[in-house]
Amino acid sequence: MTDRSGLSRRGLLIAGVAAATAVPVAPAWGADDLRPGAVTRPKLDKYDRQIVSGLSSERALQHLQVLSERIGPRIGGTASEKRAADYIAGQLDKFGYRTKLEPFPVADKFLAQITDVRGMLPDDLCWQAGAAPGGKLDVTVEGPVRDVGPATAPVWPADVAGSIVIADDTAAARPAFVADAAARGAVGVILLPADQVYPRRASAFSPSGLTSAPIPVIGVAQVQKRLIREALAVVTALPLRISTAAHRGLISNNVIGERRGKSGGPIVMVSGHYDSVIGAPGANDDGSGTVLTMELARVFARIPTDATLRFALWGSEEQGLIGSRYHVAQLAQDQRDRYRAVFQNDMVATSWDPAVTYWLLSFTGLANTATDAVRAAGQRLGYDAQLVGPVERGASDHQSFQEVGIAAANFSWRGELAPSYLEPPYHSPEDTIAKNVSLERLQVSMELIGCAAYAVARASS
Repeated sequence: MTDRSGLSRRGLLIAGVAAATAVPVAPAWGADDLRPGAVTRPKLDKYDRQIVSGLSSERALQHLQVLSERIGPRIGGTASEKRAADYIAGQLDKFGYRTKLEPFPVADKFLAQITDVRGMLPDDLCWQAGAAPGGKLDVTVEGPVRDVGPATAPVWPADVAGSIVIADDTAAARPAFVADAAARGAVGVILLPADQVYPRRASAFSPSGLTSAPIPVIGVAQVQKRLIREALAVVTALPLRISTAAHRGLISNNVIGERRGKSGGPIVMVSGHYDSVIGAPGANDDGSGTVLTMELARVFARIPTDATLRFALWGSEEQGLIGSRYHVAQLAQDQRDRYRAVFQNDMVATSWDPAVTYWLLSFTGLANTATDAVRAAGQRLGYDAQLVGPVERGASDHQSFQEVGIAAANFSWRGELAPSYLEPPYHSPEDTIAKNVSLERLQVSMELIGCAAYAVARASS
């Protein structure tokens, strides 16, 4: 299909990709300037100015480019997560912190990679997927794609042999469908998820329910499904290569940098999680919270406090808060008693337009030192109208601390309807810098948490 300009549909796709890969513009405002979306001008004290004047979203962006573009998806316990941990630890070392990796075991992972043999698919998208643990692993197959429709009632073409079959997935139909595809000579199966209700989009997944399938079986994300089918609509052949890999005996790591204050004195922590889900580069979730933590660590390295400062990046959060729960379990009671506040930052930079609310999320739903400090910082920065909460919500690493009585909260830009109203690229291959990061929101988040953490550190000394 060709439009009036002479560009093919594929050409239009490529042009759109090129436009989408632009780096977000770094904000530039003075300490006393009105922030984007703020109602009033800031009224900063001298301590706030120490923080605000030192923060740089451009520096944070450089770290984010390493994490989400050079390393990419950081699945808990895999080599990519370890590369990210080593990078973060190296930066904290440079800032002068006492830095350690805190290892802990995690479950096996089963991953896949899709390779576009002829360049028919957009190349600005992550093409990692999940592999079925009950399918053939540690193999690579190649073949033309054949779309057979729903797995519950497939329409089989005559030329299935040697092909990679795609079908709309239903868990109950998987075993019989995969067995049928293999019997017909297919070399692999790609299972397509059901579309979720906007703004959610289905994530890549490792299909369960199979036992010793003779061919690789993988599960893709909603956006990957759409792009594969769009390509099939305009080309006569779409050859793909899929590779599967089993990752076993895995160790994930927390990364913790500390600057010790007075012996036995209070502890203030700023944190985020640096892992991501299968198929997601994790630029906003939670590369943004990770680089916020790293940039605040850099700034605080030059600011003396009597309180002990800890900057923590959690591994394997996406598998059930495993890293932070492991860390909290190792804390003796006298350590727990020293904590004044834990500021957890998860998804603090989305560029999605409706995400105009900065949520203060408490596992108990009650205010505590962390939520109070961010609320006060928001008032000084002119952002009080954008802050909502505390609202009861777990599902991030603050929960691990609040479960044992430590004051903690999670802070995040989300849609104003509810904290569950998340951007479309959430847990998606489209969670990239170009598609899902606002440096303005990242800068505001850094200012809010930095001013709040410094206030608590001073008050606790």
